[in-house]
Amino acid sequence: MNFKTLLDYLLALILFPVLLPVILILVLISTLDTRSFGLFSQTRVGKNGQFFQIYKIRTMKGVHEVAVTTEKSHRITSIGKFFRDSKLDELPQIFNILLGQMSFVGPRPDVPGYADQLQGEDRIILKVKPGITGPAQLAFKNEEEILVLQENPLKYNDEVIWPEKVKINKDYVQNQNFWSDLNYIFKTFF
Repeated sequence: MNFKTLLDYLLALILFPVLLPVILILVLISTLDTRSFGLFSQTRVGKNGQFFQIYKIRTMKGVHEVAVTTEKSHRITSIGKFFRDSKLDELPQIFNILLGQMSFVGPRPDVPGYADQLQGEDRIILKVKPGITGPAQLAFKNEEEILVLQENPLKYNDEVIWPEKVKINKDYVQNQNFWSDLNYIFKTFF
């Protein structure tokens, strides 16, 4: 077990008793708001291209098959928007950290069809665990706002945003260190 994994696990163990009641309250609020169970899981691509189930607080009504989320393509509730903007919807990913599937900092895990399709040197992104936060997520923290302005959000994502995320994440993997991870955590909160 490397230092980063040990630190992730220990921090998750410390935070778990504090976050569990908050997560349960968020699940209840989301259940009432969306009229569906407030905790959902979705298949994502993890380390070494392995698929896993990510846990999140439900923020939308209905079922959506579109890979790119925008307010036009998905029925995000007003409470769900607050959860997304404040990143409260990501809190259940502490379970993914405890299960060894994620880290606090790393490339965001994508839905199948993106990270699992990486070729050549871009596959370096798959050598690390995906993170709750990371440099590409911070660079595109307003991604949904950008996409809603596009005539074809999926095309814009695939041709502009996704290649830039790959570039940012490759740089992260090649230069990752403890202090940069602390910096990304700090930037996420503040």
